[in-house]
Amino acid sequence: MSLIKCTELMIGYNMPILSQALDFSVEEGDYLTIVGENGAGKSTLMKTMLRLIPALSGNIEFGDGLSANEIGYLPQQTIVQRDFPASVREVVVSGCQGTAGFRPFYNEEEKKLAEKNIKRMGMEEYINQSYRNLSGGQQQRVLLARALCATGKLLLLDEPVAGLDPGAMKDLYELIQRLNKEGVAIIMISHDVQVAFQYAKHILHVGEDMFFGTAKEYMESEMGRRFAPGKGGEQ
Repeated sequence: MSLIKCTELMIGYNMPILSQALDFSVEEGDYLTIVGENGAGKSTLMKTMLRLIPALSGNIEFGDGLSANEIGYLPQQTIVQRDFPASVREVVVSGCQGTAGFRPFYNEEEKKLAEKNIKRMGMEEYINQSYRNLSGGQQQRVLLARALCATGKLLLLDEPVAGLDPGAMKDLYELIQRLNKEGVAIIMISHDVQVAFQYAKHILHVGEDMFFGTAKEYMESEMGRRFAPGKGGEQ
């Protein structure tokens, strides 16, 4: 069953930023990587799927009882966010805000969910430590735990390894892959097409030219050969 289905979708701020409309879907347990040139509209597309900005035209349909506020979202971090003065526990439980609504506090069930996801990300020994004192890779694990408090079905990740050293990048990619194998669908923006081939089941390429299909189909396509020499069979 499709968790998200986008039909004839046009995105942008007041005017389209893509040359053509988007048609694609994300199924339960899928792993979709969105690739494309810088400024092609990858982050704009993700924010449109989250209903943070309106679509210019077309439709976004949620399936399997999913709604926009039940999607885990990990945006690109800013310098200010990396220096956020709160404990790991406080950051993670804030991911329950969608279910807490206007309540001024989190209930015991939400607190237990936060602790469960902190342990799931291997961050239990840091639970009372300040988020601002963690390494970049540790902060991303905390933000993944926060995102998991909002959903058990779908995570949207915008360049989750940006700014990390190679070791931390590898660890985070493997952690995301593990979540996918546990049944969480992944939509991830990446500038690294090689990584898309390694982990993704489907690839969406946005820009002047568009592509949506399996990773294997992308590898064998003219676009895949052009953007990832050596992977698609040509140098």
